[in-house]
Amino acid sequence: MVEREVDDVAFMRMAFEEAKKGAQEGGIPIGAVLVLLEDPPKVLGRGHNQRVQKRSATLHAEMDCVENAGRLVGSVYKNTCLYTTLSPCDMCTGCILLYGIPRVVIGENHSFRGKGEELLRSRGVEVVVLDDAEIRGYFCEWIRRNEGLWNEDIGV
Repeated sequence: MVEREVDDVAFMRMAFEEAKKGAQEGGIPIGAVLVLLEDPPKVLGRGHNQRVQKRSATLHAEMDCVENAGRLVGSVYKNTCLYTTLSPCDMCTGCILLYGIPRVVIGENHSFRGKGEELLRSRGVEVVVLDDAEIRGYFCEWIRRNEGLWNEDIGV
């Protein structure tokens, strides 16, 4: 991966917009953006959790984002960064590892934090947690109002 300056906050804002879009659709407010780290950086895909909207068992934000990026050759993923508003679950962590995405930026990890972050780090993925107060507040309030739906999403 080529070292270059990337505006993590701007791309996280895009992921947060995806999260809010998901909530407006009646779904779970988690968003993701996949960015190719070239000069200038290029958004390859955007997505949000659509388990409710599409009655899907697996369509988390990160999975939707990678799906929306389309079919890419493996070498493309090696120079990307995945921005996600919430710490990735085991399934989404597996997707990141499968495609060799080398960098993941997380909006907040207070609302949910499985073992994904540690697994990613142990496999050489750079993990950055922004601990964004606005994203955390938005999501905590959503969970408070939608506890049953949230528990369903995380498999409780």
